[in-house]
Amino acid sequence: MATKSKTMRKNKLLYLASAILLVISGCMPAGNGELIGVQGRELWYPSDPYGTLFIPSGSFHMGQSDQDISYAQVQSNRVVSVHAFYMDDTEITNNEYRQFVYWVRDSIARKLLAGDFLIDEGEYNERIDWYKRVRWDDEENSEILDELFLPEEERFYRRYQLDTRKMNFEYWWIDYKEAAKKSNRNKPRSAHIKSDIVNIYPDTLAWVHDFVYSFNDPMTQMYFWHPAYDDYPVVGISWRQARAFSAWRTYLLNSFRKGLGLPFVQDFRLPTEAEWEYAARGGYDASPYPWGGPYIRNTKGCFLGNFKPLRGNYMDDGGFYTVKATSYWPNAFGLYCMAGNVAEWTSNTYDESAFSYHHDLNPDYRYDAQANDPPALKRKVIKGGSWKDIGYYMQTGTRTYEYQDTAKCYIGFRNVMSFLGRDKADFSK
Repeated sequence: MATKSKTMRKNKLLYLASAILLVISGCMPAGNGELIGVQGRELWYPSDPYGTLFIPSGSFHMGQSDQDISYAQVQSNRVVSVHAFYMDDTEITNNEYRQFVYWVRDSIARKLLAGDFLIDEGEYNERIDWYKRVRWDDEENSEILDELFLPEEERFYRRYQLDTRKMNFEYWWIDYKEAAKKSNRNKPRSAHIKSDIVNIYPDTLAWVHDFVYSFNDPMTQMYFWHPAYDDYPVVGISWRQARAFSAWRTYLLNSFRKGLGLPFVQDFRLPTEAEWEYAARGGYDASPYPWGGPYIRNTKGCFLGNFKPLRGNYMDDGGFYTVKATSYWPNAFGLYCMAGNVAEWTSNTYDESAFSYHHDLNPDYRYDAQANDPPALKRKVIKGGSWKDIGYYMQTGTRTYEYQDTAKCYIGFRNVMSFLGRDKADFSK
């Protein structure tokens, strides 16, 4: 009996050891009756998208941190919570936006030529070397691509220049809020897929039409395309163009990841007003400025941002128009120019009473205004103030607006991406 009992215990131990090995190797038989989840799933380790910084989840007092000097009463202070996200450490620069313009240009050319010449393969690599890879001596190719350039009668000094009116980008998105309505639950998914076609070239004339009796022609002529301004924030971008850029940037990264067999990441997008304000404060709750204090100068008397100081001495802060996107000290999160330089688009629609009804969990108020909607519905929140604004507009809690289909020489943008998970610490265990 003792020998039989010993043998049974030995068999049990062997069975348990075999089961443990099967679980570890992910080969547990399907019929074992235990809930073990789908085995063999790829592990996920978050990585910061290039040019972005991780902004941890947190709560803060959203709204004005100083006197409401305009008596607008549109930003009552309240505590809200924001989930973790990534944010560009600088405003999108001219050279970064130019990558978008070139991609659209090359995509249109590739479609026109329909593969009549060699280019690098790959969904994310649509770039054409116009000087080496295009067979300009081929009369057919040259005639086809001629569509992308200004007609002869519109050329200045016979310069062969791109017709920017042709730079149109089409993209799609899913309207989840519309799909979530009970009345729409039984509709086909295609009913909630929206699209937009946007001309994506910056409005370079913004430098002229934004100011009366002011000589800004040199900025119109050079600011976007000249290499001297590559690292300056892009301006003359409407809210619709900024949203189109975000969609393209998502496609660019996810197509690359798909080619490597990696899972997709969250979409790039414009920040909500709450995300922007939370990031701008840099962890300093109730501070009126991103650097954490109530003053616009440091202890040496130097200005801490690019704005309109004193009574209009534009040079006193070290700027004139815009300055490089990495100018001045970053805030505690490492973000540059969250006050001054250029004001920035957010994703939210502007409503004077939004603070009284939006949620305290990831506050968000959006309305997808159509072309025939009244102007009041096309207002989008802009934050941060710009090189031409007084100090009040540099405050983190100050909110104002611009219309979604207008472009200004003092408004730019930066992207955010929601973080997958609760916190980075969850993936370090």
